[in-house]
Amino acid sequence: MEWDWEFVREIMPMLLDGLRITLLATLLGSILAAAAGLGFALLRRSKSRPVARITGFVVEFIRGTPLLVQLYFLFYVLPELGLLLSPLTAGVVGLGLHYATYTSEVFRAGIDNTPRGQWEAAKACNLTPYQTWRHIILPQAIPPMIPALANYFVAMFKETPLLSAITVIELMSEARGVANSNYRYLEPMTMVGVLFLCISLIAVPALHLLERRFRPPR
Repeated sequence: MEWDWEFVREIMPMLLDGLRITLLATLLGSILAAAAGLGFALLRRSKSRPVARITGFVVEFIRGTPLLVQLYFLFYVLPELGLLLSPLTAGVVGLGLHYATYTSEVFRAGIDNTPRGQWEAAKACNLTPYQTWRHIILPQAIPPMIPALANYFVAMFKETPLLSAITVIELMSEARGVANSNYRYLEPMTMVGVLFLCISLIAVPALHLLERRFRPPR
């Protein structure tokens, strides 16, 4: 089978529509993963032992089960329990919660690496717990974490093809539909690889810039 550039030009609008959904799912999933990951990290540091243990169990359970199983549960099982999610919503929630269990460990490490003197200084200044976290701990802990967090978000982007299993029409799903309709797999599957590679190549130098920008002083 020979490469057909005319066919490529014909299918590119559909593939770009799928790429738009892929990027949207990645962006929303990343925001959820960052917020939920920070929440998990803070709850695991709770002085209440039951809260810390339950949170730890939830984190380990989610991290120990496949993302695909979690997506099926959100999209196919929850409706039987009375909670109906759209395909994209289920995909974003699945990606976000799954990767939140990994980002939570990044947050925990960053928080634990904050010098103890900072906690003592905040206490000496009579800062409330909220003020301590908001103005002292998180501003120092988060910047060094950004490169590690960004790596997880790139990994999330590469796992978005799993969303096609719950009928999200993302890039891989569009390519599969085009290939099945035209009985040509060379061009659509190759272009999927090229588009993923292009986004990844853009992300890599951006990660290096972030790493240099937020590298802790030695």
